[in-house]
Amino acid sequence: MSAPLSERRDFIHVDNFSFHYGEKQAIFGIDMAIPEHQVTALIGPSGCGKSTLLRNLNRMNDLIEGVRHEGDIRIGGTSLYDPSVEVISLRKRVGMVFQKYNPFAKSIYENVVFSLRVAGRAKKSELDETVERTLKAAALWDEVKDRLHHSAFGLSGGQQQRLCIARAIANQPEILLMDEPCAALDPLATLKIEDLIMGLKEQFTIVIVTHNMEQATRCSDRTAFLYMGRLVEYGETMQIFERPGNPETEAYISGRFS
Repeated sequence: MSAPLSERRDFIHVDNFSFHYGEKQAIFGIDMAIPEHQVTALIGPSGCGKSTLLRNLNRMNDLIEGVRHEGDIRIGGTSLYDPSVEVISLRKRVGMVFQKYNPFAKSIYENVVFSLRVAGRAKKSELDETVERTLKAAALWDEVKDRLHHSAFGLSGGQQQRLCIARAIANQPEILLMDEPCAALDPLATLKIEDLIMGLKEQFTIVIVTHNMEQATRCSDRTAFLYMGRLVEYGETMQIFERPGNPETEAYISGRFS
């Protein structure tokens, strides 16, 4: 049985973290602790810093010229910016799923094992086990087990997104980041992804960006409301949506936000 929310160990610490794209400051002094094996949702209007914060959790923003930060982000007590942290190894620990499903122009099988092959792991028994394990974890195995060597582009949009989730967890990361993973999907496919997210938190610590308030209430344990690059309110999801402590939070979740 899972431990109660109050007993979960804080795994990700964001410490007075600010972030700049050149001269433009996108995040201002954010402090928050994200517990392990929970789903934490980041909500707020467009341009509020949700995706910027998410992409700093695996240093993807390092790929953009002219960025800089103040403060720190720690995973398991270790700073992401410690000189000993190798970025490629960090991204193996922190998988990511994007808004638009983006399978490679390869077979279903080769999409799943791509990261293993890049790492030089080519033993067929290991690859086969990884494909079955991750496709089952992504609730896709029964739908594709008889066409593993067919193109991934033959799958529906929802299936392609679940394949991308399988690909993201093939290397068994500790953390899974999801940037509006249902934005391009229909309502039925969205519900399947949400069910999947709730199941995956037993294995991974999940942080999700969403514009969908109902989605946040359905599948997250904790919710952080960001506005203009600042963390306005953060707490257990039901408390945020039923008893928000900040007028701005209440206005946003009730649709009265201007």
